[in-house]
Amino acid sequence: MANKKVVVCGGGFGGLETLSYLKYKLKDRVDITLISDKDYFLFKPNTIYIPFGKDPKDFMFSYVDSAKKLNIQFYKASVEGIDPSKQIVYADGKSFEYDYLVLAMGAKMKPEEVEGLEQYANTIWTPDEMMRLRESINRLIDKAKEGKFQNVLFLVPPNNKCSGPLYEIVFMLDTYLRRKGVRDKVSITYTTYEKTFIQAFGPRLHQVVSGEFEKRKITGYNEYVVEKVLANEVRYRNGKSLPFDLLISFPPYYASTYISGLRSDERGFIATKLETRQVLDYPNIYAVGDIGDFPVKQAFLALLQGDAVAEHIFSDIEKIDFHDGFTPTSMCIMEQFDKATFAQVPLQLTGNPERPVEVRQSDISMYKVGSSKVWRLGKKLLGAYLPWRFKNCKPFHAGPIWTFMDFGVKIMSKLFAS
Repeated sequence: MANKKVVVCGGGFGGLETLSYLKYKLKDRVDITLISDKDYFLFKPNTIYIPFGKDPKDFMFSYVDSAKKLNIQFYKASVEGIDPSKQIVYADGKSFEYDYLVLAMGAKMKPEEVEGLEQYANTIWTPDEMMRLRESINRLIDKAKEGKFQNVLFLVPPNNKCSGPLYEIVFMLDTYLRRKGVRDKVSITYTTYEKTFIQAFGPRLHQVVSGEFEKRKITGYNEYVVEKVLANEVRYRNGKSLPFDLLISFPPYYASTYISGLRSDERGFIATKLETRQVLDYPNIYAVGDIGDFPVKQAFLALLQGDAVAEHIFSDIEKIDFHDGFTPTSMCIMEQFDKATFAQVPLQLTGNPERPVEVRQSDISMYKVGSSKVWRLGKKLLGAYLPWRFKNCKPFHAGPIWTFMDFGVKIMSKLFAS
């Protein structure tokens, strides 16, 4: 019997985890094709270090040679559309037949959604944007050293789906400015539309962030919904306005690729079944990671979704029962330079667009938060292990090294989180 054809679109966390896990499970009993507009994997969570001196190339890893060795076909192309009835993907004028299709093209930012944001803010998403932020921070430090008082303003607008990196950068900037000897010449203010800080991850993260803001003399405001951005001022819908010399923002999200014919919301995020990530109406098409409709967009959640999709395809091909579906549990380590904060948060959907997820009370014992210098080591190990796995087209959540790391995380969470 001929091998089933699996086409994976997107070479980020969700796409690479899906294809790597499938290859791990099925070996040569499946034909896998990867279509991506990039021929490298970008370890985006660690691009937060670029504004503070790291080289963007440190976070880019080619997987093409490893894919070829494993008989994974790779095409550098942009997906243009699909024909579900014929089971064909179209990319840069070429067509690819599939038995199973995995859509994992991620999300893009839409700064133009907020008046003035694109013109006046330093936004974070791409390595180039992080490099521009580095230049802005260096200019700010130079002015502070000249004795000119500076105002730094952080802004989380509505429809941003993962504000975590901006929280990391505000803490990293505070530590960085202290090390440069200019923190007393810089005020830092953080504003967000969220009702609580890192709202998606529950009250305990809010408490940690609030406490850190107080310790570091960072002024934080919740429920500050941006109206528009001017040259040196942000105006909010509550009638307030705040000045800035440097504005740092994480813009609203939307799907990177609109796929005609598939059910999606107004931002192009594809409607799916939660546990299997199957696209509604098309059981052999899956949406993984940021392009799907799960409201929190995060690398670790994309990995879990990729595992679930690989398990579902594996079960279907092998004609066995499917068990290991996507159960949303976020795990993150928030860098602060002088320490880091670990969080493990079991999530569930609420059906409320104002607050789309909440902590899953049935698994409340899994909800753990802790801050320590030790967690910085954990973040460094993760930043080495995961890119190494993907560079070699190996799944994150498999193999003896992962078993050891998983055991280590559980021990650390008992000792340094609660």
